[in-house]
Amino acid sequence: MSTRPILQSSCALATTAEEAGYRIDAPVEGRRGTRVVALDDDAATAVRRLARERWNAARFLTLRTGPPPAPDGTDDALPLHHTGGAATDLAAELAAADAVVMIASARAGDAAALAAGRIGRACAGRGVMTAGIVLGGADARASVAALRPHARVLLAGADDRDAADLLTAIRA
Repeated sequence: MSTRPILQSSCALATTAEEAGYRIDAPVEGRRGTRVVALDDDAATAVRRLARERWNAARFLTLRTGPPPAPDGTDDALPLHHTGGAATDLAAELAAADAVVMIASARAGDAAALAAGRIGRACAGRGVMTAGIVLGGADARASVAALRPHARVLLAGADDRDAADLLTAIRA
């Protein structure tokens, strides 16, 4: 039995228009949806822009007034807002979520790090996949360090379009 190595050109062939015709673009049945959470004000601006695009079942959220201390050691009570303004909390959103994408700017502070920790722990307890996106350039070390322990996938130095591409890739 002989084997053929996978060549880099094989990946290039998968991106041709002909191969794109075989992709399935229909929403995945049984998906509950992705939650996209802005962890700071700059990220909230980007999340509001992303929310205007067409998505499968994603919900876009911002922190209400920074994360208060978790009552009785629970992270579920983290107060959130939908980008349309309606109040919600982390527990309600995770009840119907497949994945959570946390977005922070390069200038995110301690409140964003606290929120990322609470979201990450709540997701881990429920088996919800997490991802993190840090928007901005070279001075993003603190934001990357804050998200790294709580995101299984982390995209650093991204811009709004990169965030949209990641959401498209996970079929948000």
